[in-house]
Amino acid sequence: MYQALYRKWRPQTFTDVCGQDLITTALKNEIKNNRLSHAYLFTGCRGTGKTTCAKILAKAVNCEATVDGDPCNACAVCRGIDDGSVLDVTEIDAASNNGVDNIRDLRDEVAYTPVTGKYRVYIIDEVHMLSQGAFNALLKTLEEPPAHVIFVLATTEVHKLPATILSRCQRFDFNRISAEAIAARVAYVAEQEGLQLTSDAAMMLARLADGALRDALSLLDQCASGNTRIDAAVVAQVTGMASREALYALTACALRRDAAGALAQVDTLYRASKDIERLCAEWIGYVRNVMVLKSVKDGGDLVIASPEEMAQMQALAAEADLSAVLHVMDVLQAALEHLRAGASRRVELEMAVLRLCDPSLDNSQAALVRRLGELEKAVRCGATVAAAPHVAPTPEPTAAAVAEQPISAPVTDTAPQETASVPPPETTQPTPAAEEETPFTQWGAVLENLMSACPPLYGVLAQSQAVLKGNLLLICTDNAMFKELLEQGSNKKMLMQAITQATGTTYRVGLRRAVKVKKEEQDPLSQLLTAARNADVTVQEN
Repeated sequence: MYQALYRKWRPQTFTDVCGQDLITTALKNEIKNNRLSHAYLFTGCRGTGKTTCAKILAKAVNCEATVDGDPCNACAVCRGIDDGSVLDVTEIDAASNNGVDNIRDLRDEVAYTPVTGKYRVYIIDEVHMLSQGAFNALLKTLEEPPAHVIFVLATTEVHKLPATILSRCQRFDFNRISAEAIAARVAYVAEQEGLQLTSDAAMMLARLADGALRDALSLLDQCASGNTRIDAAVVAQVTGMASREALYALTACALRRDAAGALAQVDTLYRASKDIERLCAEWIGYVRNVMVLKSVKDGGDLVIASPEEMAQMQALAAEADLSAVLHVMDVLQAALEHLRAGASRRVELEMAVLRLCDPSLDNSQAALVRRLGELEKAVRCGATVAAAPHVAPTPEPTAAAVAEQPISAPVTDTAPQETASVPPPETTQPTPAAEEETPFTQWGAVLENLMSACPPLYGVLAQSQAVLKGNLLLICTDNAMFKELLEQGSNKKMLMQAITQATGTTYRVGLRRAVKVKKEEQDPLSQLLTAARNADVTVQEN
């Protein structure tokens, strides 16, 4: 009869146990030094070797000729424990034997001495499933069992055990096995079974196992049912997971606000019979990797991926803002909860995709932070936000349009001082066409330079903007202190140095004072809302 791979390749000695070196070393030393405890507690997530170590411990304490703390697996006791003929080792499933009567029967049995070996070993698996009465019935026996009895308790939810039980056991916490160790073990098993397993497929199995070696071997068994050569495509097809290229495309569309591309990708995966809930969970894991690479300078140790996948995720991390990545995580987490209760899983995921590609459709705090972050980035890059449109009354003759007033002395050490000259009235030469004004997109970099070079001047210009008119740089601000600060020669010099450092060019500098709008002529709320909408348009165009 065929035997599953995780059973066939279950370790028979402590040395063969994968990824739990500290625990196996401690248990081997206790056996060699004859310092055995009367009760052990093995806790950790599934598939990490708890029950396996419990069975090896049961053989080792009864073995007739241990080898450096490991059972020999050759004596009559070891062979009898393996085939179940030795009754001194009893394995109890607490999930189905969790009542007081079951524990009372066990308490009556411990009084009998072992038949074949030195100890009677009771392995209670999933011990957290015992009832409160069963725990109380076990307390006294667990604290002071007969000298020939050893208890080994195993659980995945140690927080459900009473403190009275925990205090009577020697506890060992089994960690999740690293992806590298799982991939190496899976590759070894595949080689022994005559399977051609690629390194990418081994790493994909390790990633899907999530620290549980038993799950990785079960997936390998599933993939080997119809294939002798197993690569990443076979693993993805058998397990029903989305390809890494599909997850990259979905993430890129969400961060770049490409709703059409994201919906098309979801449709392709849906037609390929991909489970929507699993797709959402895998997408969350992929975005988590992008978040780590964006937040940590050297995040390669925290992300499990092939070199090609790592390069793709690093490119996305460099392109996106952290606020956008966190917004994607937040929306996908909420969508995963709604998938289990919604009428159509596909519709729920498509709604989430639309919120990701257009944060204005999402009223959550994460969406607002993302929009503000993009707006700040646009402002730093020199993007201008248009004012709210309004119908202004006809200005009085004395209220001129925007006045351009050059600074009294050009803020440059190389250009000669220019004075305004009025042409004589009798001249008949045509007036040259006015130079076109263009936004000065590097003004944000100039302000960043001023932040460290001259904080007072930066504070005055923090809310200002700038435009170019030929070789003239016009600073748009209504702060009266700006002109006073520029009268100091050192401030002029630092401003020019900041401009030259940011642009590599020396400009003439002028001041533009904006026209003050009467308070009753403009609705502040309408101006704010319109400015926010215009900012979104500006960010998308950039």
